[in-house]
Amino acid sequence: MVLGGMGILALTITSCGSEPDKRCADRNTYEELSKSDCDSTGTGSYYYGGKSSNGRVYDGSFDKSAVDRGGFGCSSTGGG
Repeated sequence: MVLGGMGILALTITSCGSEPDKRCADRNTYEELSKSDCDSTGTGSYYYGGKSSNGRVYDGSFDKSAVDRGGFGCSSTGGG
């Protein structure tokens, strides 16, 4: 029982306020790019959440707020 409680506590601590995973990708082709391509002079955009396979991203969004839902016990309100 203690181990299960510790897992829930760890999940709560790590999920509250944490940033979603992000990858640099091309908005048109969904091709995963290097992080340097998402610099202010690059052609990529950050793709939040989701996964990557065979050099392509999927199951996420270019809109951070679409995947930044907060965790157990977190409020979805806040500023940015």
